[in-house]
Order: sequence, then structure tokens, then C-alpha cells
Amino acid sequence: MPDLRTPRNLLEKAGLPRPLALGYLALALFMIGDGVEQGYLSAFLTDQGFAAHHIAVMFTLYGVTAGISAWMAAALSDVFGPRRLMLAGAVVWVIFHALFVTLGVMDHSGALLLVCYGLRGFGYPLFAYGFLMWIVKTAQPARLGMAVGWFWFAYIAGFSTLSPLLAKASIAVIGPLPTLWAGLVVIAAGTALALAVRAPGGNRPVSKLDENPLRGLVNGVSVLWQEPKVAVAGLVRVINGVSQFGFPVFLPVYFTKSLGFPLGDWLTIYSVMYLVNLGANLLAGYWGDRYGITPVLRWMGCAGCAVTTVAFYYIPTATHSFWLSLLTGSLFCACLAGFSPMSALMPQIAPQRTGAAMAGLNLGAGLGTAAGPALVSLCLGPLGVAGVMWVFGACYALGAVLTLFLRVSSRTPVPAPDSGLPVS
Repeated sequence: MPDLRTPRNLLEKAGLPRPLALGYLALALFMIGDGVEQGYLSAFLTDQGFAAHHIAVMFTLYGVTAGISAWMAAALSDVFGPRRLMLAGAVVWVIFHALFVTLGVMDHSGALLLVCYGLRGFGYPLFAYGFLMWIVKTAQPARLGMAVGWFWFAYIAGFSTLSPLLAKASIAVIGPLPTLWAGLVVIAAGTALALAVRAPGGNRPVSKLDENPLRGLVNGVSVLWQEPKVAVAGLVRVINGVSQFGFPVFLPVYFTKSLGFPLGDWLTIYSVMYLVNLGANLLAGYWGDRYGITPVLRWMGCAGCAVTTVAFYYIPTATHSFWLSLLTGSLFCACLAGFSPMSALMPQIAPQRTGAAMAGLNLGAGLGTAAGPALVSLCLGPLGVAGVMWVFGACYALGAVLTLFLRVSSRTPVPAPDSGLPVS
């Protein structure tokens, strides 16, 4: 069995467990395939004649199923083992993506568009968070933070940075509909790499025999009212996702249809924004260690996003400038990184129930994937794009106020989480 406790090469010195290294690449590829359509799907479906409200509902249903799947991933990993969970996620993704494209898009069925895309939402959390549980249960505890940090690096690099670039190149060569099929190829490559990972704990349940997965799911919810600070942190985590998951519902249409940006320019903006986010995550982690997590969360994350979200509407609208739009979007994503240290905050506010607190925070993350599209669905018609951006900005302002309730009495180190899912 590989020894994961002593760093023996450059990968492990950088905090990346060597036996799991291939899994990080698998995760990045899978998230590229999962996110390849996010930068253009709403604009493409609008061109196909689907109503904006219908598209917003589709994204909302996707967020709901993804949230449920993310919340359940830890317990399911304990039952089936991470490798089987990752394979199950890939199978779910492939089946319902194929049905979404054929029955929903090509046959122009609004009902099947909602059903198939919504059910596809169960796929990627099983794959991604299954691998995350593999990391949590396998990596050396003293280096778990870095190992999880690399997980989020691979996740964001694939989903938000490389996938728009792949979409831009693919659309230019084969068009938007074949690009949806191209995502399957990347998903298959990522799945094949994941199955090739050889590390302890992959083929069998990694939990103790007396652990009850249903109890873990219940604890991940009950902790929200038993530990009020966890509930507040969960709500802040929901707010974290409103713009991140709400933007793809309507901004591709706004930038390409209303502002007249070429689709390729919008995809470049979207990709570079999250490239900036990658570097800003490291900076936010450093500042969190130096100045405390809550101040970084309040000022960089909540207050910063409140300002830059609104600016991301007014500056592109007033100037129609590609470069100023790129700069404003990049500032938004830099501020968004202020939320990334939240998982390190949970052991401080619930030191005796760290695992349940992590599960509760992960539930908030899942709800955030639905909250953004839901707000778009509710507000876009009556308030327009400007109104939606102000609503998002107000959510972040509320988050800044909520962080006042997340003070911790001590910044002394606490043990690594015993279970549950770390959330960036």
C-alpha cells in the first residue's frame, strides 16, 4: 500500500498526494466536460426559441438536484466507496446529457429539456465530491488543507477557466450543438483516468462499520439549528453562489444580444475572470491565515462582491468595452475568492461537531447553485438585468452583515475535520 504520510517527491511537497495525482487531472477533465456549455447554453437555447423564463427554471432545477447530490455525496461515499461513486456520477451525467441534447434540444421539447438537464445535475457532484472524500480520507491530516486546496484548483480550473476556452475553440470549428456532444468525449477521458487511480480506499467503503450514513445526512441538517453560527455560515455560503451560478443564466444573452459582444469575446471574458479567481484564492487563504478568516470573508468576499456585481452591469453597459468588461469581471471573481477560506472557519465555530458542520456548509453550497438561477427566474422579468444585478449585490451586502455573527473566540488550530465535505 502506498505510504501517504511522508512527502517523497515534488508533488507531495506541494501538498498533492502522489497516489491521487492522476485523480486531480481526472477531476479537471471531468469539470471541463461538465462546464463546456455554461458560457453559451442560455444564449444558444434562446436562439432555439426557448423563453428566458423557461431557461432560468431549467438552471434552477439543475441547481436543486446538484445541491441534493452534493449533500448526499459524503454518506454515499461511506457506503459504496469513492471510486464507485465517481463512476456512478459519470454514468448519470452521460445518460441524461445525451437525453438532454437529443430529446430536449434537438426535439425541442421544453418539458424534457427541464427533466433531463435537471437529472443530469445529480452526476457531477457524485464524481467531484466522491473524489473529494477520497482525498479527505486518504491524505495526510497535516497536509489535508493543501490537498483539498488542489482539489478546488482542479475543479475551478476545469469548470470555470478551461471549459469556456474549449467551448470558444469548438464552436468556431464545429458549432454550438456539436460542442454539446464534444463534452461527452472529455467526460469519458476524465472518467477513464479516474478509474486508473490506484490509491487506498477507492474500491471499498472508507467509513467505520458502525457509521450510519443516514445519521450523517440528518446531522448535516440538524446542526443548522443546534449550532446557530453554522446556520449563519450556511446562509453566507448560499449567498456566495448566487452570482456565480446566476450569471450563466442571463449574462451570455445580455452580453451577446443586448451589448453586441461576439460570443467568443464573452467566453474569453468568462474564462479570464475565473483564471483570476484561481490566483485570488491563494491570496485569500494567505490573508485568512494572517488577518483572520471572518474579516477576509466580510470585506473581500461579501463587500467586494456587493460592489463589483453591480459594477459588472454598469461598466459594460456604459462603455461596451471588451477590456473594461474583462477588468470588471476579473475584479468580481477576485473578490469572490474571499469566500474560499470558509471551510477552515467551520472547525473554529463548531469544534466539537466539525463533520456535521462541514456537511451543513456543503448543504449551503448546494442550495447556492439553485438560489442564483431561482432569483434570476423571479426577478429578470419584472426588474430586468439591472434589477437582478442589484438584487445580487444586496445579497452580498446582507452576507457582510451576517459575518458579524461569525466571530470566533480563538484562532488556535483545531483538528482536521473527521468527516463531511470541505467546501471552498
